[in-house]
Amino acid sequence: MRKVLIVDDDVTFCLMLETFLRKNGFDVEQSFSFSDAVKKIKSFVPDIILTDLRLPDHDGLEVLHLSNREAPNTPVILMTGYADIKTAVQAIKLGAFDYVAKPVNPDEILLTIKRALKSPGNEANQEEPAADDNLYVEGTSQAALKIAEYAALVAPTGMSVLILGESGTGKEFIARKIHQLSARNDKPFVAIDCGALPRDLAGSEFFGHLKGAFTGAFNDKQGQFEAANGGTIFLDEIGNLSYEIQVQLLRAIQERKIRRIGSTVEIPVDVRIITATNEDLKQAVAKGEFREDLYHRINEFAVQVAPLRDRPEDLILFARYFLNQANKELNKQVADFSSEVEHIFLHYSWPGNFRELRNIIKRAVLLSKGNVIEAETLPDELAANQIQPATGQPFQTYEAGVEEDNATILPEQALDLSLKDTSQRSERELIVATLEKVRFNKSKAARLLNVDRKTLYNKMKQYGIPL
Repeated sequence: MRKVLIVDDDVTFCLMLETFLRKNGFDVEQSFSFSDAVKKIKSFVPDIILTDLRLPDHDGLEVLHLSNREAPNTPVILMTGYADIKTAVQAIKLGAFDYVAKPVNPDEILLTIKRALKSPGNEANQEEPAADDNLYVEGTSQAALKIAEYAALVAPTGMSVLILGESGTGKEFIARKIHQLSARNDKPFVAIDCGALPRDLAGSEFFGHLKGAFTGAFNDKQGQFEAANGGTIFLDEIGNLSYEIQVQLLRAIQERKIRRIGSTVEIPVDVRIITATNEDLKQAVAKGEFREDLYHRINEFAVQVAPLRDRPEDLILFARYFLNQANKELNKQVADFSSEVEHIFLHYSWPGNFRELRNIIKRAVLLSKGNVIEAETLPDELAANQIQPATGQPFQTYEAGVEEDNATILPEQALDLSLKDTSQRSERELIVATLEKVRFNKSKAARLLNVDRKTLYNKMKQYGIPL
């Protein structure tokens, strides 16, 4: 069993991450300070270290320096807020394996840990822990059956697949399903979140680099295309790639060859490309923001994923699946939902789709005192944002005594305003309107609202907007 050391002063976060990693077959220890991490690295001898960038007595870079001295073959992954990404990039140049942005996606961090443990020079046990990759169950609605049919049809062909749908609709699950049904299912499946790639590291992440290729490149690095050789590479949020990387990606797809940064040697790669986006790529092509030739290369076969609000037949099925997951992760025994909760679920707009549903159910399981989830364990916004049966649009709720004309902010108006200039009363509506306008792409929403992404996350938490 491989050992993970978590260094973070957030006790609740450490507990939840430890529970998740133990469920996936890891031995886990926690340190809430740098001084304790010094002792644990020597006594626990971890195979991998996850450290927050901000600690009460030092920062994560000190943990990195310590690991480089005491355990040079132990990969270090930094966990950081978006405001610290420049520092995280610097940490990678100093030898960190990778970083993940907070709030941490457990499945993303699990994938990063697996990649780190397979990295050259790491002597950890090569046996993989048993992991539950089936983050969702297949639904019974017509939309779900159509997706299953398309996946079965396209999987054996080797065609490039573009998966379209709102954030949180399970696009990566569909990509994994296509990979599992293909002839490449015994080869790697590598997923990359293009929206989280820093512009100056995207080329290295995709194609790798040679030692000395740029300042801080202390070792050769294998890119994800090489790591996925023979298998499938999944590029999520592909619309976020810079024009320069789009050019390099197009060349790699066309020629089936890549070149590490700093190298003149071309390396042949055989990978299947599956991409996903919640953006309108046709509109991006028309604006000159996305290359048309790349669009046609990745769009040999398109799969449209319906949002959860259009799949009421699947909603309770998925809710019960996530309930079972939450029980296992939190060591609880909540049996079902009350009829009131089911009614609320079926009449909520679910802007965050399955990801929001899973998070809300986990929260409700944690707060539940009995064996049935009751309405009081749900966030307030579920009752305040119900779908109108006639129009399919969410109801708007306003504070008592506030004129409707003053309370309503349309998305078009929201885009012309600065978040800092609005009142607290309308701030939540502005954030929600902007998120809906950009289909819950938080990076774009933060730019439109003239704040950094960390501030946007804090505001979303403050107003109870699903992350």
